[in-house]
Amino acid sequence: MPLLNSIRTLLCLYATLIFRCNAFFCSRPYLSTFASNNLPRLSLVQGPSLETKPDYDEIHGPLGPEMDKLFLCTFRSKMAENIGNQYDSTLPYGDYSGLMELARTMNIVYDKPQVKELSQNILRSLFPSWLPNAFGWMFARPFPAFSAKMNAWATYVVGTWLMGECEINDCRIDGDDENQKSGLSQGLLVKRCRFLEESGCASVCVNSCKLPTQQFFLEDMGLPLTMKPDYDTYECQFSFGLSPTADDEDEAKNTPCLARCPSRKVIKKQRNVQPIDREKCFAMDK
Repeated sequence: MPLLNSIRTLLCLYATLIFRCNAFFCSRPYLSTFASNNLPRLSLVQGPSLETKPDYDEIHGPLGPEMDKLFLCTFRSKMAENIGNQYDSTLPYGDYSGLMELARTMNIVYDKPQVKELSQNILRSLFPSWLPNAFGWMFARPFPAFSAKMNAWATYVVGTWLMGECEINDCRIDGDDENQKSGLSQGLLVKRCRFLEESGCASVCVNSCKLPTQQFFLEDMGLPLTMKPDYDTYECQFSFGLSPTADDEDEAKNTPCLARCPSRKVIKKQRNVQPIDREKCFAMDK
């Protein structure tokens, strides 16, 4: 009997120890990853449902599908020239997937400052060299409201193929408070951005699109622009006439990984890494 009582006591102590250890590990997110091969636990943005994903190939700008295809081929060509033709996709130039392969390659081969510089150069190469600077002194500075409306309209016409369905709207401009939208028809709302959805990566969005596009309009065209993507809905609000702020850039750079981000595959392949919580996109600063 004494032996039996001793065994029961040891079993009770062992069960108590297991229970407390389990509670200890589960209550600490930085330790919970031990159950998954020491991989980092990500805070993920789920994004909109794939069930509601539109058929982007059926969405065209006001000039029609043939002009959209011409815009796609031109953009792809300029992108390959700037990044390096050796990195171009083998897919046909009229295939949107080929453009996305090239964008992802750019973000892998080059560091983020280079990605932003290359992206801005791609935008420059789409125009005659004299035009952006001339636009600044001819339109943007003397007629800022008119210039903002013109660029919102032009982005809608030539950018629908790239971003998906868009609409002109009112937006905040410099001098407005948070609840004002005095920029009448100076905004463009992208309802569900194709570029963001197909890339699946917040870093590609921020470093290949948002930051270099804002910089291009401000530095080359003389027109401030703030782009505000919503990673829950994939909407993006263009506000022509609204200067970007440091807080806006920090917010964009500190967004968590998207649930469908291909960069997560890189994480899954890692071994012997320090288990941590990641509150920002894994590829944002790589």
